[in-house]
Amino acid sequence: MSATAKTPTTAGTHRGPAPGRFAFLTASGGGQNLSLIGALVVVLVLFGVLNDNYLSVSNVQVIAEAATITGLLAIVQTVVIICGGLDISVGSQTGVASVVSAMAFTATGANAYLGVAAAIGVGLLIGVLNGLVIVYGRVNPTIATLAGLAAYKGLAQLLSDGRAQGYVLNDGIFVFLGRGKIAGIPVMVWILILTALAVHVLLKYTDIGRNLYAIGGNDTAARLAGININKYLIAVYALIGIVAAIAGILLTARTGSGQPVSGSEGLELKAITAAALGGAALKGGKGGIGGTLLAVALLGALENGLTVQGINSFWQNVAQGALLVIAVVIQQRRSGERAIGLPA
Repeated sequence: MSATAKTPTTAGTHRGPAPGRFAFLTASGGGQNLSLIGALVVVLVLFGVLNDNYLSVSNVQVIAEAATITGLLAIVQTVVIICGGLDISVGSQTGVASVVSAMAFTATGANAYLGVAAAIGVGLLIGVLNGLVIVYGRVNPTIATLAGLAAYKGLAQLLSDGRAQGYVLNDGIFVFLGRGKIAGIPVMVWILILTALAVHVLLKYTDIGRNLYAIGGNDTAARLAGININKYLIAVYALIGIVAAIAGILLTARTGSGQPVSGSEGLELKAITAAALGGAALKGGKGGIGGTLLAVALLGALENGLTVQGINSFWQNVAQGALLVIAVVIQQRRSGERAIGLPA
């Protein structure tokens, strides 16, 4: 969190999701999210025309399941961006949790509950550690979590000796999490939906949510208003750790073993891109879960479409980077802020 006060005009302003019948999908700017819906429709129609199987029920399910882990991380990334922070280490945290869940499962005689509990405990510990470093170490969130990106990736590799660990597909709990369905919808997708609804309610309808927007909008004004910023920041990073652990557990359930790197590398870029595309202002104080989910759906549909068409996967990274730049450029233009090096 920067110690520099932000523009006074934003002090105390709740710039959260807009009210209305479709507030959940139009949070953080109806126009922008309508544009995301339009872009998603274009992508679906384009690849649907190019490949008859693209819009099949089975492939749509593949898109949804693949987007679940990214979606979970994008949701909590949105929360931390709203309050003026950032977490670049979410992918590595997911890798640690995946390894721990599988190793604990094996070490406890194939006890899935202990495997899940161990992963969530480690995720909570990592999240709190990130928060403490940022708050009491006075380290910029970007730098602190960039260090975490490397450190937690190394930790996952050390714990697993750089190899996939355990085998969980003979356990009913992990099979249910990774491949089960409720009302025809994959359990993984249900977990994403419930997480999104819970965080949306938290941001829109509680004092905690209003305080998070206030901290991101103007941290000095928030502090003067009596908000304990340190407590909120540590709690937000703890939340990220828990959700990243859940993502790691789902990664284990989906792949059948603990993955130190494969499946989790690059998730931080996807999460940040989805949050920014969804309307979360990287300077804090603005954003919503509806926009983030739309952006996750767009990224998932685009990635799957490129894969189905046999396009080199390296182009997916190019597309993600380009979309992130586009999202930030749009934010800068809308804010009316003077471009660096150009006259006012």
